[in-house]
Amino acid sequence: MNIELLKNLVDYGVLGILGFMGFLALWFYIERLLFLNHINLKEYKYKEQLEVDITNNTTIISSIASNAVYIGLLGTVFGIIITFYSMGLSGQIDVKIIMSSLALALKATALGLIVAIPAMFFYNHLTRKIEVLTTLWSIKDEN
Repeated sequence: MNIELLKNLVDYGVLGILGFMGFLALWFYIERLLFLNHINLKEYKYKEQLEVDITNNTTIISSIASNAVYIGLLGTVFGIIITFYSMGLSGQIDVKIIMSSLALALKATALGLIVAIPAMFFYNHLTRKIEVLTTLWSIKDEN
């Protein structure tokens, strides 16, 4: 298999997956915010039904936050493997080529962090809003 094709496949595959994960995290965060800001707690007779409705899609955001770093790291490892493999095939050990290839391989880890950090913020923010709504529902029930 052509090394350039393999590099592009890893680059666009990993970066594409991370980009898609970032889009999903943002999409579900906005969807949940809109839902939680317009929820009518008086409509819920049972706490369990409220919890099911308000926690919908939060697991997806949590999963993205926890796995984006690993997918980025996997892309970096693949990038390093491809770099060493291509150096072995060419027989050349040029420091400039090695350093530039390794720097480019690290972009996958950086993008993984760029996706994971906001996704974790989104998840924590939604979790707090869910706790507040659940408490407000309990107080409503006591009055």
